[in-house]
Amino acid sequence: MTLQQLKYVIEVANRGSINEAAKRLFISQPSLSNAIKDLEEEMQIEIFERSNKGISLSKEGVEFLSYARQVVEQAELLESRYLNAKPSPQHFSVSTQHYAFAVNAFVSLVQEYGQDEYELALRETKTYEIIEDVSQMRSEIGIIYLNEFNGKVINNLLKSANLQFNSLFIAKPHVFISTNNPLAKQSIVTIEQLEAYPYLSFDQGEYNSFHFAEEILSTLSHPKSIRVNDRATLFNLLIGLNGYTISTGVLSADLNGSEIIPVPLDCDETINVGWISHRSASLSKLGMAYVDALHRAVNKYLV
Repeated sequence: MTLQQLKYVIEVANRGSINEAAKRLFISQPSLSNAIKDLEEEMQIEIFERSNKGISLSKEGVEFLSYARQVVEQAELLESRYLNAKPSPQHFSVSTQHYAFAVNAFVSLVQEYGQDEYELALRETKTYEIIEDVSQMRSEIGIIYLNEFNGKVINNLLKSANLQFNSLFIAKPHVFISTNNPLAKQSIVTIEQLEAYPYLSFDQGEYNSFHFAEEILSTLSHPKSIRVNDRATLFNLLIGLNGYTISTGVLSADLNGSEIIPVPLDCDETINVGWISHRSASLSKLGMAYVDALHRAVNKYLV
Protein backbone atom coordinates (compact mmCIF):
# COMPACT_ATOMS: atom_id res chain seq x y z
CA MET A 1 0.00 0.00 0.00
CA THR A 2 1.33 3.42 -0.96
CA LEU A 3 0.38 6.95 -0.07
CA GLN A 4 -0.33 7.57 -3.75
CA GLN A 5 -2.87 4.75 -3.83
CA LEU A 6 -4.68 6.28 -0.85
CA LYS A 7 -4.79 9.62 -2.65
CA TYR A 8 -6.26 7.85 -5.68
CA VAL A 9 -9.04 6.35 -3.56
CA ILE A 10 -9.84 9.73 -2.05
CA GLU A 11 -10.03 11.39 -5.47
CA VAL A 12 -12.29 8.70 -6.94
CA ALA A 13 -14.60 8.97 -3.93
CA ASN A 14 -14.69 12.76 -4.26
CA ARG A 15 -15.51 12.59 -7.99
CA GLY A 16 -17.76 9.53 -7.94
CA SER A 17 -16.15 8.52 -11.22
CA ILE A 18 -12.93 6.80 -12.29
CA ASN A 19 -12.81 8.83 -15.50
CA GLU A 20 -13.25 12.19 -13.77
CA ALA A 21 -10.71 11.29 -11.10
CA ALA A 22 -8.18 10.23 -13.75
CA LYS A 23 -8.54 13.60 -15.47
CA ARG A 24 -7.94 15.44 -12.20
CA LEU A 25 -4.95 13.26 -11.37
CA PHE A 26 -3.48 13.56 -14.89
CA ILE A 27 -3.16 9.79 -15.33
CA SER A 28 -4.88 7.34 -17.65
CA GLN A 29 -8.13 5.68 -16.62
CA PRO A 30 -6.65 2.14 -16.90
CA SER A 31 -3.68 3.12 -14.72
CA LEU A 32 -5.99 4.48 -12.03
CA SER A 33 -8.27 1.45 -12.19
CA ASN A 34 -5.31 -0.93 -11.89
CA ALA A 35 -3.83 0.96 -8.95
CA ILE A 36 -7.11 0.75 -7.04
CA LYS A 37 -7.59 -2.91 -7.99
CA ASP A 38 -4.08 -3.70 -6.70
CA LEU A 39 -4.87 -1.93 -3.43
CA GLU A 40 -8.14 -3.84 -3.03
CA GLU A 41 -6.36 -7.14 -3.61
CA GLU A 42 -3.64 -6.25 -1.11
CA MET A 43 -6.14 -5.15 1.55
CA GLN A 44 -8.47 -8.06 0.66
CA ILE A 45 -11.53 -5.81 0.58
CA GLU A 46 -13.73 -4.30 -2.11
CA ILE A 47 -13.40 -0.53 -1.71
CA PHE A 48 -15.64 0.38 -4.64
CA GLU A 49 -18.69 -1.40 -6.00
CA ARG A 50 -18.91 -1.30 -9.78
CA SER A 51 -22.12 -1.53 -11.77
CA ASN A 52 -23.72 -0.32 -15.00
CA LYS A 53 -24.69 2.86 -13.13
CA GLY A 54 -21.09 3.66 -12.25
CA ILE A 55 -18.92 3.33 -9.17
CA SER A 56 -19.80 3.73 -5.49
CA LEU A 57 -18.20 3.04 -2.14
CA SER A 58 -18.88 -0.28 -0.48
CA LYS A 59 -19.60 -0.43 3.26
CA GLU A 60 -16.00 -1.49 3.85
CA GLY A 61 -14.90 1.25 1.47
CA VAL A 62 -16.55 3.96 3.55
CA GLU A 63 -14.54 2.92 6.60
CA PHE A 64 -11.36 2.53 4.55
CA LEU A 65 -11.81 6.02 3.08
CA SER A 66 -12.07 7.50 6.57
CA TYR A 67 -8.71 5.99 7.54
CA ALA A 68 -7.15 6.90 4.19
CA ARG A 69 -8.04 10.55 4.65
CA GLN A 70 -6.51 10.59 8.12
CA VAL A 71 -3.28 8.97 6.87
CA VAL A 72 -2.95 11.37 3.94
CA GLU A 73 -3.67 14.36 6.16
CA GLN A 74 -1.00 13.30 8.69
CA ALA A 75 1.53 12.67 5.93
CA GLU A 76 0.93 16.15 4.55
CA LEU A 77 1.44 17.63 8.01
CA LEU A 78 4.81 15.85 8.24
CA GLU A 79 5.86 17.09 4.82
CA SER A 80 4.82 20.61 5.67
CA ARG A 81 6.69 20.50 9.00
CA TYR A 82 9.96 18.93 7.90
CA LEU A 83 10.18 19.43 4.14
CA ASN A 84 8.57 22.87 3.93
CA ALA A 85 6.21 21.37 1.39
CA LYS A 86 3.28 23.40 0.15
CA PRO A 87 0.04 22.15 1.77
CA SER A 88 -2.26 20.27 -0.58
CA PRO A 89 -5.55 21.95 -1.43
CA GLN A 90 -8.13 21.33 1.29
CA HIS A 91 -11.23 19.29 0.49
CA PHE A 92 -14.58 19.38 2.25
CA SER A 93 -18.19 19.01 1.11
CA VAL A 94 -21.54 19.47 2.81
CA SER A 95 -25.01 18.77 1.41
CA THR A 96 -27.94 20.60 2.95
CA GLN A 97 -31.55 21.55 2.74
CA HIS A 98 -32.07 25.26 2.08
CA TYR A 99 -30.95 26.82 5.37
CA ALA A 100 -29.28 30.21 5.64
CA PHE A 101 -27.42 29.19 8.81
CA ALA A 102 -25.71 26.38 6.85
CA VAL A 103 -24.36 29.00 4.44
CA ASN A 104 -23.30 31.28 7.30
CA ALA A 105 -21.38 28.40 8.87
CA PHE A 106 -19.72 27.61 5.54
CA VAL A 107 -18.59 31.22 5.20
CA SER A 108 -17.10 31.09 8.70
CA LEU A 109 -15.30 27.84 7.87
CA VAL A 110 -13.65 29.29 4.76
CA GLN A 111 -12.70 32.50 6.54
CA GLU A 112 -11.08 30.63 9.41
CA TYR A 113 -9.51 27.63 7.69
CA GLY A 114 -9.19 28.54 4.02
CA GLN A 115 -5.58 28.30 2.76
CA ASP A 116 -4.15 29.64 -0.46
CA GLU A 117 -5.77 26.71 -2.23
CA TYR A 118 -8.91 24.76 -1.41
CA GLU A 119 -11.64 22.81 -3.12
CA LEU A 120 -14.85 22.95 -1.12
CA ALA A 121 -18.47 22.24 -1.97
CA LEU A 122 -21.75 23.46 -0.51
CA ARG A 123 -24.68 21.63 -2.10
CA GLU A 124 -28.17 22.95 -1.41
CA THR A 125 -30.12 20.03 -2.76
CA LYS A 126 -32.99 17.58 -2.32
CA THR A 127 -33.56 15.55 0.84
CA TYR A 128 -32.97 12.11 -0.69
CA GLU A 129 -29.84 13.33 -2.49
CA ILE A 130 -28.44 14.68 0.79
CA ILE A 131 -28.69 11.21 2.31
CA GLU A 132 -27.16 9.67 -0.83
CA ASP A 133 -24.30 12.20 -0.84
CA VAL A 134 -23.33 11.39 2.75
CA SER A 135 -23.85 7.66 2.25
CA GLN A 136 -21.39 7.69 -0.67
CA MET A 137 -19.07 10.19 1.07
CA ARG A 138 -19.53 12.75 -1.68
CA SER A 139 -20.30 14.98 1.28
CA GLU A 140 -18.93 14.49 4.76
CA ILE A 141 -21.93 16.13 6.42
CA GLY A 142 -25.58 16.53 5.48
CA ILE A 143 -28.16 18.84 7.05
CA ILE A 144 -31.82 17.77 7.21
CA TYR A 145 -34.73 17.89 9.64
CA LEU A 146 -36.86 15.28 11.38
CA ASN A 147 -40.33 15.55 12.83
CA GLU A 148 -43.09 13.22 13.93
CA PHE A 149 -44.37 12.77 10.38
CA ASN A 150 -41.17 11.99 8.44
CA GLY A 151 -39.08 10.58 11.30
CA LYS A 152 -39.78 6.88 10.78
CA VAL A 153 -39.10 6.93 7.03
CA ILE A 154 -35.96 9.09 7.27
CA ASN A 155 -34.55 7.19 10.26
CA ASN A 156 -34.98 3.89 8.41
CA LEU A 157 -33.06 5.31 5.47
CA LEU A 158 -30.30 6.57 7.74
CA LYS A 159 -30.06 3.23 9.52
CA SER A 160 -29.81 1.26 6.28
CA ALA A 161 -27.04 3.62 5.07
CA ASN A 162 -25.19 3.41 8.42
CA LEU A 163 -25.68 7.13 9.01
CA GLN A 164 -26.36 8.94 12.27
CA PHE A 165 -28.47 12.03 12.99
CA ASN A 166 -27.12 14.66 15.39
CA SER A 167 -29.61 17.28 16.54
CA LEU A 168 -28.67 20.96 16.20
CA PHE A 169 -31.85 22.59 17.47
CA ILE A 170 -35.58 22.10 17.79
CA ALA A 171 -37.79 24.90 16.46
CA LYS A 172 -41.46 25.79 16.26
CA PRO A 173 -42.72 26.29 12.70
CA HIS A 174 -42.72 29.76 11.17
CA VAL A 175 -43.76 31.14 7.82
CA PHE A 176 -41.38 33.27 5.79
CA ILE A 177 -43.23 36.15 4.15
CA SER A 178 -42.52 39.54 2.65
CA THR A 179 -42.65 42.57 4.90
CA ASN A 180 -45.32 43.87 2.51
CA ASN A 181 -47.56 40.86 3.04
CA PRO A 182 -50.78 41.82 4.89
CA LEU A 183 -49.99 39.13 7.47
CA ALA A 184 -46.57 40.58 8.28
CA LYS A 185 -47.81 42.65 11.22
CA GLN A 186 -49.44 39.71 12.98
CA SER A 187 -47.78 38.06 15.97
CA ILE A 188 -48.95 34.63 14.73
CA VAL A 189 -50.71 33.30 11.62
CA THR A 190 -53.01 30.34 11.01
CA ILE A 191 -53.19 27.86 8.15
CA GLU A 192 -56.59 29.26 7.21
CA GLN A 193 -55.23 32.81 6.89
CA LEU A 194 -52.52 31.57 4.50
CA GLU A 195 -54.92 30.02 1.99
CA ALA A 196 -55.26 33.29 0.05
CA TYR A 197 -51.51 33.35 -0.71
CA PRO A 198 -49.27 31.19 -2.95
CA TYR A 199 -47.59 28.34 -1.09
CA LEU A 200 -43.93 27.92 -2.08
CA SER A 201 -41.99 24.70 -1.60
CA PHE A 202 -38.77 23.07 -2.79
CA ASP A 203 -39.16 20.45 -5.51
CA GLN A 204 -37.86 17.01 -4.52
CA GLY A 205 -37.61 15.67 -8.06
CA GLU A 206 -37.83 11.92 -8.46
CA TYR A 207 -38.40 11.51 -4.72
CA ASN A 208 -41.22 14.03 -4.40
CA SER A 209 -42.79 12.09 -1.52
CA PHE A 210 -44.46 13.87 1.39
CA HIS A 211 -41.83 12.32 3.67
CA PHE A 212 -38.97 13.97 1.78
CA ALA A 213 -40.57 17.42 1.68
CA GLU A 214 -38.39 20.18 3.08
CA GLU A 215 -41.47 21.85 4.56
CA ILE A 216 -43.57 20.35 7.36
CA LEU A 217 -47.34 19.85 6.97
CA SER A 218 -46.55 18.60 3.46
CA THR A 219 -49.78 16.60 3.20
CA LEU A 220 -51.97 19.71 3.32
CA SER A 221 -53.56 20.80 0.05
CA HIS A 222 -53.09 24.38 -1.14
CA PRO A 223 -55.29 26.34 -3.56
CA LYS A 224 -52.18 28.06 -4.91
CA SER A 225 -48.91 26.15 -4.99
CA ILE A 226 -45.53 26.73 -6.64
CA ARG A 227 -42.49 24.42 -6.49
CA VAL A 228 -38.98 25.82 -6.99
CA ASN A 229 -35.43 24.49 -7.02
CA ASP A 230 -33.37 27.18 -5.31
CA ARG A 231 -33.60 29.52 -2.36
CA ALA A 232 -33.06 32.75 -4.32
CA THR A 233 -36.03 32.01 -6.59
CA LEU A 234 -38.23 31.13 -3.63
CA PHE A 235 -37.37 34.37 -1.85
CA ASN A 236 -38.00 36.42 -4.99
CA LEU A 237 -41.45 34.85 -5.23
CA LEU A 238 -42.11 35.52 -1.56
CA ILE A 239 -41.64 39.19 -2.33
CA GLY A 240 -43.07 39.39 -5.84
CA LEU A 241 -46.18 37.27 -5.29
CA ASN A 242 -46.74 37.73 -1.55
CA GLY A 243 -46.16 34.01 -1.22
CA TYR A 244 -45.10 32.07 1.85
CA THR A 245 -43.14 29.01 2.84
CA ILE A 246 -42.94 27.07 6.09
CA SER A 247 -39.58 26.73 7.84
CA THR A 248 -37.75 27.01 11.17
CA GLY A 249 -37.87 30.76 11.69
CA VAL A 250 -34.07 30.96 11.60
CA LEU A 251 -33.40 33.60 8.95
CA SER A 252 -30.25 35.58 8.15
CA ALA A 253 -30.75 39.20 7.20
CA ASP A 254 -27.08 39.28 6.14
CA LEU A 255 -27.77 36.78 3.36
CA ASN A 256 -31.45 37.28 2.65
CA GLY A 257 -31.93 40.99 3.23
CA SER A 258 -34.55 42.68 5.37
CA GLU A 259 -37.55 42.28 3.05
CA ILE A 260 -38.41 38.82 4.36
CA ILE A 261 -39.42 38.05 7.94
CA PRO A 262 -40.39 34.95 9.96
CA VAL A 263 -43.83 34.88 11.62
CA PRO A 264 -44.84 32.05 14.01
CA LEU A 265 -47.32 29.53 12.61
CA ASP A 266 -50.20 28.42 14.81
CA CYS A 267 -49.69 24.64 15.02
CA ASP A 268 -48.39 22.02 17.46
CA GLU A 269 -45.59 20.65 15.24
CA THR A 270 -41.87 20.89 16.00
CA ILE A 271 -38.87 20.75 13.66
CA ASN A 272 -35.71 18.93 14.75
CA VAL A 273 -32.89 20.19 12.52
CA GLY A 274 -29.60 18.34 12.62
CA TRP A 275 -26.58 17.05 10.73
CA ILE A 276 -25.93 13.53 9.49
CA SER A 277 -22.65 11.68 9.07
CA HIS A 278 -21.30 8.15 8.69
CA ARG A 279 -21.20 6.05 11.85
CA SER A 280 -18.05 4.29 10.68
CA ALA A 281 -16.14 7.41 9.62
CA SER A 282 -14.54 10.00 11.89
CA LEU A 283 -15.02 13.64 10.99
CA SER A 284 -12.08 15.38 9.39
CA LYS A 285 -10.57 18.54 10.84
CA LEU A 286 -12.71 20.64 8.51
CA GLY A 287 -15.76 18.51 9.30
CA MET A 288 -15.40 19.15 13.04
CA ALA A 289 -14.76 22.83 12.39
CA TYR A 290 -17.91 23.07 10.27
CA VAL A 291 -20.03 21.48 13.01
CA ASP A 292 -18.66 24.05 15.47
CA ALA A 293 -19.49 26.81 12.98
CA LEU A 294 -23.03 25.41 12.63
CA HIS A 295 -23.60 25.66 16.37
CA ARG A 296 -22.29 29.23 16.44
CA ALA A 297 -24.44 30.24 13.47
CA VAL A 298 -27.58 28.70 14.97
CA ASN A 299 -26.98 30.15 18.44
CA LYS A 300 -26.63 33.60 16.93
CA TYR A 301 -30.21 33.50 15.67
CA LEU A 302 -31.80 31.51 18.48
CA VAL A 303 -30.60 33.78 21.29
